Amino acid sequence: MRNFSPSSFNHDHREALARAGAAVAKDPQALFTDFQWFLFTGRDTIFFTAFSAHGFDKEQLKGFVRQMVDLAPQLTLGFVGARPGEPLTESQIDAITSVREVDSFEDYPDGWLSESADIFEHADLPLFRVMVANRISGPDPQGRASVVQVRAAHALLEGSDSALMMRSQLAAHGIMSDKSRKVAVGRRARGVWGGLLIALPHLLFAHLLSPPERQTHFRTLALPRERVRRLATRFGVGQRAMYFALVTFALFREAGRRRNKDAVVAYYTMLDSERHAADDDFFRVRTLNVRFPVHADFADYVRGVDEAMHAVEKQDTHRVQMAVNAMFSTHRALHRLAPWLYGPRFWRFRGRTDIVLTMVPPHYAMGPLTEWTVEPIYVGAFHPSSNICTFCPGREYMTISFALGKAGTDKVDEIVALIARAEAMDVAPAPAGMAAAGED
Repeated sequence: MRNFSPSSFNHDHREALARAGAAVAKDPQALFTDFQWFLFTGRDTIFFTAFSAHGFDKEQLKGFVRQMVDLAPQLTLGFVGARPGEPLTESQIDAITSVREVDSFEDYPDGWLSESADIFEHADLPLFRVMVANRISGPDPQGRASVVQVRAAHALLEGSDSALMMRSQLAAHGIMSDKSRKVAVGRRARGVWGGLLIALPHLLFAHLLSPPERQTHFRTLALPRERVRRLATRFGVGQRAMYFALVTFALFREAGRRRNKDAVVAYYTMLDSERHAADDDFFRVRTLNVRFPVHADFADYVRGVDEAMHAVEKQDTHRVQMAVNAMFSTHRALHRLAPWLYGPRFWRFRGRTDIVLTMVPPHYAMGPLTEWTVEPIYVGAFHPSSNICTFCPGREYMTISFALGKAGTDKVDEIVALIARAEAMDVAPAPAGMAAAGED
């Protein structure tokens, strides 16, 4: 995993905060970048959930929320009545927190996961919710006394924010692109033109080819990291490639389950420490499109996944992200002119993509905010009608959170069986030049 930090360039918030209040008074989303606007308008959400060694009452939970806002001040943005960078009011915190008592954790966390549509139902409340379920009879045999869930609009938080807050570190974004490096006029014009060339077909095909509305189902899985690390070493591939291969092979190896005959088509995200003038001012991730060639044999498949990832990461990932950002900007401009074009059909469209794969930075509990956590720790995301798989590394476990159609969740249990079969395989030595496992 690449190193990451809460910001990429030196910046001074004072002047920005002085103007922020006036801006959001007119438009609550005025401070959102185009990328943030796209995720907010599409009602994309994320979640974090973990068990705790002790219970929480309402006042303790409110204190937890205050600490969160101190570390991630962007949580004060995006709603009517927001005061950017200032503490939330007592009534606001009371409205977005809840505590319940349960007999057992049998249905957690899976039974608690949802699309989180309620986050957007009250325009005058912060765009996140924090919930706790306390076990009535105290800690269970695993030492778990409660389970905590944080749900938020994806426009406010990304995986690296969650990882930073797990370390009780500042997750404020600040200015993410280098304002001292100006984008040339010609390059800016090409970006506008490129945005139109991508956004207009996207809009057209979304209305023509959008899939029917579906119910999203949520599942989680916790895998011992050491077990998969040994497996990656045996096959001579990177650990990311092994995790991606295990999931996509189990879900899509049958031709009728994928949208493309000869490949599993995926988007996956990665952090990039090198920032550019045209980068989004909020999000740190790069989005890459990759095709994993289909093979009946898992050894051939996982090595094909590893090769495909190395090939796409050798390309100019910055240029790809610039095109994506230009598309978001164009959609935002078109939405101002014709908001009726951006209904449910648009947000359900996913083209020929089978799945979105995201591996967030390691989540290691450190400091006062998260000293209560008990592994495994789960992180996930939701976008309408998209298959999403989020990997969250902890010290001992890699958790995998799925948002899938019903047919997809039926295949999740096959991943564990696939690991056992792969461990029993007589694997030939990896070809020369294959990546060494553990480099991820």
